[in-house]
Amino acid sequence: MAFGKIGDSRKSSNSGYYVAMRVSILLAFVSALLFGAATPLSKALLGSINPFLLAGLLYLGAGLALAPWALRSGLGKRLRSLDRKNRLYVLGSVLAGGIAGPVFLLFGLSAAKSASVSLWLNLELVATMLLGNLFFKDKLTRQGLITAIGIVAASILLSFDGGRPSVLGGLLVAIACLAWGLDNNLTALIDGLDPKASTFIKGMAAGTTNLAVGLLIASSSSPSLPSIGAALGIGALSYGASIVLYITAAQGLGASRAQFFFSSSPIFGLILATIVLGESIGLLQFAAAALMALSYAILIAERHGHEHLHPETVHTHWHRHDEGHHEHEHDRLSLRATLLGHAHEHGHEAHEHDHPHVPDIHHRHDHAPS
Repeated sequence: MAFGKIGDSRKSSNSGYYVAMRVSILLAFVSALLFGAATPLSKALLGSINPFLLAGLLYLGAGLALAPWALRSGLGKRLRSLDRKNRLYVLGSVLAGGIAGPVFLLFGLSAAKSASVSLWLNLELVATMLLGNLFFKDKLTRQGLITAIGIVAASILLSFDGGRPSVLGGLLVAIACLAWGLDNNLTALIDGLDPKASTFIKGMAAGTTNLAVGLLIASSSSPSLPSIGAALGIGALSYGASIVLYITAAQGLGASRAQFFFSSSPIFGLILATIVLGESIGLLQFAAAALMALSYAILIAERHGHEHLHPETVHTHWHRHDEGHHEHEHDRLSLRATLLGHAHEHGHEAHEHDHPHVPDIHHRHDHAPS
């Protein structure tokens, strides 16, 4: 096991820390692109597959894509070594993000336009920020509160697009976003498993559960093999790869800030909805998107830093070696692992320092009331 102290940023440049943040931001944007594609593509499959069955296939696709890696990595041994706290984090992540979230989303897609649902998904940012501030020491700043208010206002504006069915769709999507907000905060704190392991567990557990429910309520007609294959393929990319990248970004940025960048996914969803489904983008959607963009711009100006104490700890999570917190040695490290980061078990000595930071996995400390 690697063991090292946390670097003192008062004596060294913060440039490495900001490089690590930019890598996390890049990973969050790629995750958003992949997930944004899922909304219009899933909408196209809902005519032939019921929502429970489709949710199961999507997550099963994510799990199957990571199965070869899981079989080689000794995942069972690592699961048995998790402490009670991290086991609860994994269980809560599966129940909220893997089972409840996608089912409510797909029922919402059945009741509303794909383009509107793509923008409503930004409520996930609000849920993540509020739950993080209330329960997970993910500090909600004044800029964050203004951003949350702006996104709620934009989502309410969108709920009137399409009449009563659209209101119902908005409510269902809001419930899905609440479930994913809880999931985001839990997965950001899992420190006994790397992102691939967390995603494989969620994919297989949630996929098989929703698939079983979908088969029980399905009509006598079964979905075609091309539809099943398409659902598994969408799940592998838009859920599997996307979730791995999002968890990685959340461990490097904190759940709320990672969700801020991930919230660009509806933009990709809107574009694809017009291309794949031929849906039009109306004035309300443009106005809501503009309000959301303004809200994001306010949050970008946020800065946070103060003296804080890191206790001695041993954990597993994604990290880079140039951000002042990971000074342990490796016998050999690939270029990809050096540039994009990597995950393994490592330790930290107790250390106190002062530098700009976000509520990543190392900075979930208490703050005095502001």
